[in-house]
Amino acid sequence: MSERTDVVVVGAGNAGFCAAHAAAEQGARVLLLEKAEHDRAGGNSYYTAGAFRFALDDIAEVADLLDEPSTELLGRSVVPSYPRSAFEQDMRRVTGDRCDPELTDVLVSRSTDAVRWLADKGIRWRLMFERQSYVSDGKHVFFGGLYVGTVGGGKGLIEQHTAAAEREGVELRCGAQVTDLHLGADRGVTYRDSTGAEHRVHAGAVVLTAGGFEADPRRRREHLGDGWEQAYVRGAETNTGEVLDLALAAGAAAHGDWTSCHSVAWDSGADPTRGDRELTNQLTRQSYPIGIVVNRDGQRFVDEGADFRNYTYAKYGREILRQPDGYAVQLFDAKTRPLLRTEEYDSTPITAARADSLEELAERVGVDPVGLRRTVDEFNASIVDAPFDPAVKDGRAAAVDPPKSNWASALDTPPYYGFPVGCGITFTFGGLHVDRSATVLDESGAPIAGLHAAGEMVGGLFSGNYPGGTGLTSGSVFGRLAGASAAAAARS
Repeated sequence: MSERTDVVVVGAGNAGFCAAHAAAEQGARVLLLEKAEHDRAGGNSYYTAGAFRFALDDIAEVADLLDEPSTELLGRSVVPSYPRSAFEQDMRRVTGDRCDPELTDVLVSRSTDAVRWLADKGIRWRLMFERQSYVSDGKHVFFGGLYVGTVGGGKGLIEQHTAAAEREGVELRCGAQVTDLHLGADRGVTYRDSTGAEHRVHAGAVVLTAGGFEADPRRRREHLGDGWEQAYVRGAETNTGEVLDLALAAGAAAHGDWTSCHSVAWDSGADPTRGDRELTNQLTRQSYPIGIVVNRDGQRFVDEGADFRNYTYAKYGREILRQPDGYAVQLFDAKTRPLLRTEEYDSTPITAARADSLEELAERVGVDPVGLRRTVDEFNASIVDAPFDPAVKDGRAAAVDPPKSNWASALDTPPYYGFPVGCGITFTFGGLHVDRSATVLDESGAPIAGLHAAGEMVGGLFSGNYPGGTGLTSGSVFGRLAGASAAAAARS
């Protein structure tokens, strides 16, 4: 069976929908293919908190986009400026200066406009006060350059994208696994539907937005190294890398860091093979900066307060995986427990324990009690005398090895709380090489006519670490460019 369309988009997450919107507004007929069935659709975007990092000099620039509760909150909030220079500096700093400078410039310079463009498509926005602020002197003080997200999180984002695509006449076809990529004069794709029947789609241009290889244990071990096959899959179990392989086999150039990924602290009792459609991002545990994290021996192994959470969380999953059994426990006491993110640490079901002594807690969470007692005593005794303030880098450090650079609070007030975590992989950083128009390049650096890519399939932006909220922004910026470029290629 065969059919013809102007633009075919492979992968219906945030990037794919952005590509479809952009192509449709240029008048193109768009077919959006999604590997998952309808009840599992949305890619990794569905499982996110909906956070978008973008440049702004003043929150007033986007105040007209925010929902009513956020607008009411603005008068009681401190929202620092986050200019383009700060965004670019964060990209360079967090990746160890390994981000592609050209792609980074595209991302940063187009980030704010992408948010406003999405608002025009029907995406709704809010301040993420419960995730990205602490109350200080009666005001919500936002931190880390990440302030705004979508209403309804990732679920809301995909729901709003889907409604916009329907209004635009985009055809979304689920249960469609792409098995071949065709380039040249007769470009398009072949896909297999849920009955096993194969379909050939002839298209003027193809946009690839099918994610990385994070859900495939074999590919993870091949590219990321031994042990990564044991990581928990945070999101879509359909992101297994075969579309990346098809593009590379067709001559596309690989780009970026294929040896690292976005990985976080994840509930150790979660399903390791795929994300939870109900809890989604609530299975992450990201209040660790105000506690301590230990392995089975009761030893700390990271600087929990090295930076704001959204600059460290995407690399600390890797550090957990390196521990015995790929296991760790986040610890808090009665003083810090009220500061934990409610949607994460009060979710149900949850893997957690509570006890009136550290030794009892250690037994309940599978940690050596002697080692834990020694670690906590040394930590408590080493804390400098400075005011504790989670809303800013407070310099309240613990002079131990590894150090804790900020937010050190003695674990000395029962009851004590432990949250066991493993390594949850979000997405892989290696991908395809694209230019400023999101056109895929071949190994000589020349554009491949009619082939475009966006989202997690674009390599070169991240390496080793990642500034929180940049993934959805990247998917939107490059998805929009890919869709517009594909529509232009289809016309020609």
